[in-house]
Amino acid sequence: MRSIFLGFIKIHILHHAEKEEIYGAWMMEELESHGYRISFGTLYPTLHKLEKDGYLKSRKKIVGGKLRKYYRITPDGRDALEKAKEKIKELVGEVMK
Repeated sequence: MRSIFLGFIKIHILHHAEKEEIYGAWMMEELESHGYRISFGTLYPTLHKLEKDGYLKSRKKIVGGKLRKYYRITPDGRDALEKAKEKIKELVGEVMK
């Protein structure tokens, strides 16, 4: 199930990164509010992979004396999210019949 949920988690990340800048600890809380229980050891590599693949871009900022990395969706990430939304609609329609 973990690999299936990882796809959902990536879509959540792109969705929120489209609305506003996100950072790891906030995203972890958001995912937990939806019932996802993942570790930072899963979340941060996922964020880094999305950035490496060109779906997110990041910037660093010192907050409370600590370096925090903020992520925002890229145009490629926005395209991927829109395609995912189309597939989600189709899948939900089929699965929920």
